[in-house]
Amino acid sequence: MAAAAAETASRRLGAAVRGLSGAWYGRHMAAAERAIRTRLPLVDLVLEVRDARVPASSAFESLRRRGPLEPDGRRFVVLNKADLADPSETEKWTAYMKKQRTCPCIAVNSHNRESIKELLNVVRSRIREIKHGERDCTGTVLLVGIPNVGKSAIVNAMHQIGRIGAADKGKLKHAIVSSHPGETRDISGYKVASHPNIYVLDTPGVLSPRFANDDSGPRLALTGAIKGSLLDEYDIAQFLLAVVNSREGYRSWENLNQAGDTSSSGNANTSRSHSKKRQYVSDHSQDFIVKAVRQVLFETISSFKGDLGKEDELRRLVDRQFISLQEAFKVSTESSEDVGKSIALKLLNLYSTGRLGHYTLDHVPDVRQEVAA
Repeated sequence: MAAAAAETASRRLGAAVRGLSGAWYGRHMAAAERAIRTRLPLVDLVLEVRDARVPASSAFESLRRRGPLEPDGRRFVVLNKADLADPSETEKWTAYMKKQRTCPCIAVNSHNRESIKELLNVVRSRIREIKHGERDCTGTVLLVGIPNVGKSAIVNAMHQIGRIGAADKGKLKHAIVSSHPGETRDISGYKVASHPNIYVLDTPGVLSPRFANDDSGPRLALTGAIKGSLLDEYDIAQFLLAVVNSREGYRSWENLNQAGDTSSSGNANTSRSHSKKRQYVSDHSQDFIVKAVRQVLFETISSFKGDLGKEDELRRLVDRQFISLQEAFKVSTESSEDVGKSIALKLLNLYSTGRLGHYTLDHVPDVRQEVAA
């Protein structure tokens, strides 16, 4: 019954996405796709970066329409943002992809040095195989994917680790990294390793104007692949709340009223050290705000007696949550900005940074189904 809640909100947001008629796919994106397809036959390896929260929905459509010069043997799927996804679901997805295709798959966190080292070692090994073990050869890697999957963050991390490891001199060149989709506009090259010399080409994100199924649109909107300015943030936040309401993760917030909140931050700070930290109500990412938000969500979900499978009941719960979140986020009713939009933006930001839990939105298909790859 609870799963129907997310499906109802997904259909509503999906209608809004379809109404855009692919408005995000402008001339610059079409030009980028042509440039990428031109380079595909010229590189040694293709790293397709996907969002671990939506491993199927974030597939790079241009590779699905590949020609004879672009075999799976030169492709490697990278599930980035694994730190934001459900770990058990990520394991299922990597296992599924490896089983269904000859294309290898690895899950990474672009902000974790050890994770990027592992990816870099895999790339080195694959290039050596392609170059038949030559040590002083040069390999080229094309990094592709839809917007906001973290391609530039990956290439920056690989570039920094590879350059430092090779003891190269000179100022590091960095790719532009942003939480907003579409910041990378040109194809740029970065050296990430020596012996063999490996160069990675970072490319602009390209999102197809049409999706394989109706579920992909809402999920890509929530994970930030579609520019937020094209959609109503309130609608996206409603979908997020429907997802939270339908999962079991909120149950872990039951004891937040007790001393200490070990789950509100990634370190082991004590409650005493938290109390010494200055608290700014304007900063919704502070631990005491996050704790209040989690308390509101737990209390509203656990006390709700309605049927989440019914659309009107779901809306009643979401409306109650927005009212309660206004106090949790310290949003003043006297503010000149739209209160609902302000709450939605803060809520979506906490989701995008993993502060509201780890959710994988795409379910692993039945083994008899073909993976979206």
